[in-house]
Order: sequence, then C-alpha cells, then structure tokens
Amino acid sequence: MRKLSMIIVTGAAGFIGSYMVGKLNQEGYTDIVLVDDFLRPNKVNNWKDKKYKETVQRNLFFDWLKITNPNLIQAVIHLGARTDTTDLNEKVFLELNYYFSVRLFEYCAEHQIPFLYASSAATYGDGKQGFSDLVYELKPLNPYAKSKHQFDLYLLKAVKRPYFWAGFKFFNVYGPNEYHKGRMASVVYHAYQQIQTNGKLKLFRSHRSDYKDGEQKRDFIYVKDVVEVLYYFLTERRNPDIYNLGTGKSRTFWDLGVAVFHALKKPVIIEFIDIPEDIRNSYQYFTEADMQKLKHAGYTKPFHSLEAGIHDYVENYLVTNQNF
Repeated sequence: MRKLSMIIVTGAAGFIGSYMVGKLNQEGYTDIVLVDDFLRPNKVNNWKDKKYKETVQRNLFFDWLKITNPNLIQAVIHLGARTDTTDLNEKVFLELNYYFSVRLFEYCAEHQIPFLYASSAATYGDGKQGFSDLVYELKPLNPYAKSKHQFDLYLLKAVKRPYFWAGFKFFNVYGPNEYHKGRMASVVYHAYQQIQTNGKLKLFRSHRSDYKDGEQKRDFIYVKDVVEVLYYFLTERRNPDIYNLGTGKSRTFWDLGVAVFHALKKPVIIEFIDIPEDIRNSYQYFTEADMQKLKHAGYTKPFHSLEAGIHDYVENYLVTNQNF
C-alpha cells in the first residue's frame, strides 16, 4: 500500500500517542506532526528521539491548521486528552476532551481527512449494560468518562463526517512510555515500582460482597496491540465505526500481580488496602471487551496474553529503563 504523506498525531508526547509515533517510524513514516503540550519536561523522553516533521504546541494547533494546506494532511490520529479519572473539574474535560475533539473532527470532515480517535471503556460506567460496543444508553461515572461519551454521541449524530473515521474504546492499556502518568499509570507499572522498592505489592481490597479481594477483573491490553489495531485502520481505512479495543478476556488483579512477580523472578507477596474514597464509588469491578465488531471489520492478529505482555514490558523496558 502507498505510504501516506503528512500524519498528525495529537497526544504525541503522551503514553499511547508516543508509542503510535514509534510504530509509524518503524513502518517508515517520518512526515509526522506531533501535537501536545511540549512544555512538560517529564514527557521529553517519549518523543525526543522520534523521527518527525515538526512539533506543534497544543494551544497553537488550530492556528497552525489555518496556515497549513489541508491537502497535505493525509490522516489525523487524535490521542490527546485529559485522562485523570480522579479530577472532578468538568469544565477542563469539556474543553480538552470534548470541544477540542469536536473542532478537530469538523476540520477533518470539511476537508475529508481520515480521522482516528481514542474513546474509552470508562464510558461503560458500572458495566451493568455489558461491554458490547453500546453507545446511546451508557451512564459514565466520572467527568473524564462523560466527556469521552459525549464526543462519541456527537460524532454518531454528526451530519457531515470524513469518508473514513474510527473511534476506539481503550480498555486497560499498559506498557512502555507511561512513566510520566503518575497516579494514572497502569497497575502493571505501579506493581513493578512497589515490588522493586518494597519486595511486595498492595492491591485494592474489594468493597463488594460478590468479589473477593484481588479478584476484581479488568481487560488489560498491551500498548503494542493497541497501536497494531490503530495502524491497521490507518492503512486499510474501511468500516467506519466505534470499536472496543481490549483483548476480550478479563483477568484478575491477582493474576496481574503474580505475573509481575514472576517476570522479576521474585516470591509473590501481596497485601490489600482500601480503595481511596475519592474513586470508590466510580470504581469498575469488571470490564471485558466484546471484540466481535473488530473481528468482523477484518482484524485477525492475536493479542498478547497478560503474562506475555507483562514479561515483555518488565524485562525489555522497566528493568532496562527504556522507552519505545
């Protein structure tokens, strides 16, 4: 397939965005425009060694678009967002996750530029309605999830769209380049840090009678699998829709912890602590992506198992302090 020309990646200094840029570089793409807040020094290692055309500061991005020939832009991969699920400031999420996304989507629709974007499995709320690519009847539990859900609804109701677009409800993504995320980094990352520092791991205690401690379950997906799916849709550009992006197999936090201990070749020592009160009421006890829609769209590559993904992440990135 013909290599595309200029590709814009928002959130390019962040976790998944920077990994996506690395994947594009691997595939021979260098005419990439990186959009993010590049004034944050703790994300520099994610992008400084990547090959790209230029960087654009997020708050200047739409001014940059005004002086850029849209015919040169072959695709937009919109991965930039405010992702802190503990932040209750709805105004911030509306501005960064909803209005920014709407404005960019309308630009792509006007100029018929393919548009890929990140939604979130957080839009499924408590999961009582399942995880089968539903959109309209969902009840998100926090401002972050609400902002993602609001944009999904806007897009599906939009009269004018690009000839190709696709959204992806990311489930629990872990992997290289997330070191800067602090509290919002994956449980795998925090488990590694705890085990290396203290020789043991603390997991959240269950506050529900139907779940034992450590048996809360999530659909954990390795970032390498996430970008493979994004790259597939970028190059194939078929079947516009909103897709789940998990493995389709939920695993317990206990399984995750054990896998990190095994990757480090250390004895398993796990303790339990209460879920912090600020997230207790919005805490998801179970997520598992229904992946049928993605399969029907033609994506057939297998995903890493939790153990295989954690082993690769720990051995090749965390222990060696490497980025991708």
